[in-house]
Amino acid sequence: MNQYLAITSRGLENLLAEELEQLGAQQIQVVHAGVRFRAEQSTAYRCCLWTRIASRIIQVLSEFNVRDDMDLYLGATAINWPNYFGSDTRIIVDFNGTNRSIRNSQYGAMKVKDAIVDRFTKADLRRPSIDRERPELRIHMRLSGEKGVLGLDMAGSGLHQRGYRTDAGKAPLRETHAAALVMKSGWTPEKPLLDPMCGSGTLLIEAAMIAAEIAPGIKRKRWGFESIKDFDKEAWMEIHAEAKVKARRGPSKVETKFFGREKDRRVLSIARDNAGRAGVKDLIDFEYGDATQLTCPEGFEAGVILCNPPYGERLGTTPELINLYSELGNRLKLAFAGSTAAIYSGSNELLSCMRMRADKQFKLRNGALDCVLKTYLITGGGVKHTEGEKEGKLEDTQVAPDFANRLKKNITKLKKWAKKEGIECYRIYDADLPNYNAAIDQYGDYLVIQEYAAPKSVPEETARLRIMDILRATIQVTGVDGNKVILKVRERQKGKSQYQKLSSAERHMVVDEYGVQLKVNLYDYLDTGLFLDHRITRRKLGEMAQGKDFLNLFAYTGSATVHAACGGAKSTTTVDMSNTYLRWAQENMELNGQVGRQHEFIQADCLQWLQEVDDTFDLIFIDPPTFSNSKRMHQSFDVQRDHIMLMENLKRMLRPQGQIVFSNNKRHFKMDFEKLDALGLQAKNISDKTLPMDFARNKQIHNCWVITHKDG
Repeated sequence: MNQYLAITSRGLENLLAEELEQLGAQQIQVVHAGVRFRAEQSTAYRCCLWTRIASRIIQVLSEFNVRDDMDLYLGATAINWPNYFGSDTRIIVDFNGTNRSIRNSQYGAMKVKDAIVDRFTKADLRRPSIDRERPELRIHMRLSGEKGVLGLDMAGSGLHQRGYRTDAGKAPLRETHAAALVMKSGWTPEKPLLDPMCGSGTLLIEAAMIAAEIAPGIKRKRWGFESIKDFDKEAWMEIHAEAKVKARRGPSKVETKFFGREKDRRVLSIARDNAGRAGVKDLIDFEYGDATQLTCPEGFEAGVILCNPPYGERLGTTPELINLYSELGNRLKLAFAGSTAAIYSGSNELLSCMRMRADKQFKLRNGALDCVLKTYLITGGGVKHTEGEKEGKLEDTQVAPDFANRLKKNITKLKKWAKKEGIECYRIYDADLPNYNAAIDQYGDYLVIQEYAAPKSVPEETARLRIMDILRATIQVTGVDGNKVILKVRERQKGKSQYQKLSSAERHMVVDEYGVQLKVNLYDYLDTGLFLDHRITRRKLGEMAQGKDFLNLFAYTGSATVHAACGGAKSTTTVDMSNTYLRWAQENMELNGQVGRQHEFIQADCLQWLQEVDDTFDLIFIDPPTFSNSKRMHQSFDVQRDHIMLMENLKRMLRPQGQIVFSNNKRHFKMDFEKLDALGLQAKNISDKTLPMDFARNKQIHNCWVITHKDG
């Protein structure tokens, strides 16, 4: 008997050991991410053909200590390689692991390759060729600390490569991993199986192959062991022929029903093709379907629901996923009493959104990700039936009740006000409660949730659970589709951090503000292109601008310019350092029919431009950053330190009866009245008159002044 090492994912070792025992392996020993065993040659062939869980099976030739590269070379050269394969065999060396001395796997592979080649040349034999593209035999070296295991890969390539999957969805499970999930789910071949998010069909196909007794390796064209000198072709042909007969006869004997649902029609077509190549197409009922609208298929009684929903490594995907998990939990409780659900995910927080208590759970790794498979016994008694159930909805326990109640009160108060005001965008929650430190803004039928970064004193896990509660409760209270909820994390930073780009989705929408149309982007930037707290200031500028020449400095997306133009300004000049925002400002103007030579857009450093231009204006709006040291600016800027410098330049540009509307967001900003007076200017604080009702809790979110000549 030879010694073998079967490799698998962490967490699946015991399951693999059980499988190998059933296939005839002996002296089984569970090791880290694998199983050691002994077997006759024919049994090893059978294990390769029939294992559903192992990713590789290695015939172990030697084990030795590896303290440095010389130990590695000597250990590899001690093996009499010409006894195992000939000079004509195309080989490749796979090296897994590192230690303090051998820090690079490519270097380790090279040393093993050198040892093999030297063993051939010292025996006066032609050296075997190294073929990375089409090797006939893979040499496998596994290094863990100072322990090395060296052997021959019996399959030649990963055993997950069944041959039925040529294309897959966005995040496909490996076939070996899918088979393990099927086995861990509690499903047995006599039970119906449903995957409500089946993707390319891997879970269902693996289960159907188990039910039909189709060997997972039956479609493989070549095996590594065929290139080993002691290959027993007769034994292999007998084992393979037996498996082919089972694969041909098995599907017709299966009475189990399999159901796959998928909302991406392209991926659904791939799933059907994959099932066809696997020989189980007629066993699986694939249909278009959304998991959030899941219903119990005819013929599915007391079965198993198994799925691997997306769980998103980026937090920005969380709102729609919360909606997905929440609705999936509702549908399971509504339509599948008496069945078992097994859900595999990398997010315990998302699994908790299902509002179901797990019966069992198994920690399993999916590649580098720590994941968990949770199984649930679905009982009708756990469901509270309501009138909404007739429409396929369930009453659910309120998440974060304190936050939810405050949000409900805010919405009741603000919704009628916003309609009366003629605005589509407004704030419905502004860090009202200390434990729920976020701002929530309504943009039409979309919601933007801005999470303020938690203090360092709050553990990361606690902060994440809180934002999950905010997301879940917001979706629950508002009824907004999770796909229309956008989450952003706002650090408390200085300067124009709002200009930070987050993505390139380029998803825009147009909103109405006091009859003016403005383009916003809810996804690509930390801010949306519209500062909601300046809403009244913009309206006031529109009222002040009729017949006047208007200047907008640090203009951002030009929303103030649009209000001024729509208010009857004779001309507008819009200045900003960013071409992106200037183009956005032009588009906002075009949306409102404001085009022509009287509207000028200038890309410039505003501070530099102010010092160089001699034009004069009737109405000037300036909303500078609190602080900026942008590389594109000629100097740093601090609004408290430098506001008088601004006024020196603006006074030169302000006509005798003109007005400056000066706004900034610095908390506790103090106007230097003495220096302002010395310039011949006077200021009136209108902050309280420009604070919208939806920002009433945050009275220092901005300050606003009207500045004029003293004799004006």
